[in-house]
Amino acid sequence: MFKIKTILCPVDFSDASKKAVRYAQEFASGMGASLMLLNVVEPRPMAVDISLNYVPLEEDLEKAAEEDLQQLLGELRAAGVNADGVVRIGNPADIILERVNELDVNLVIMGSHGKKGLSRLLMGSVAETVVRRAGCPVLIVKEEEKEFIGEE
Repeated sequence: MFKIKTILCPVDFSDASKKAVRYAQEFASGMGASLMLLNVVEPRPMAVDISLNYVPLEEDLEKAAEEDLQQLLGELRAAGVNADGVVRIGNPADIILERVNELDVNLVIMGSHGKKGLSRLLMGSVAETVVRRAGCPVLIVKEEEKEFIGEE
């Protein structure tokens, strides 16, 4: 029997990732699984202020992401989902794959922005990398696709 115990849902608070969270919520509720949300802040070049003090931009981004993540977790928990979440700094695909292994994840549910052409070539696709390298099934939720989750 196939049992899903832990679902990982990377979020960047875009429309695509919010849609993925809805899917993850339904899967977690229906299967009695725990849901782990993950936000990854990409390292940025150091910002320089007038006095030449270097201020890491990641700290501000991490704090804002943590606030958004806590709000999202509150909504999931209020809906009865066993949910937790973390914010990490690093390369998104690498951090997602590390968490898959650390948490013994059974399913990854993530959004995809559907970049094409030069944008995809230059930036790469986090979703594509995760699909290729994850040791578990990955459900990709596209921003512009027909939803199969309906209201009862």
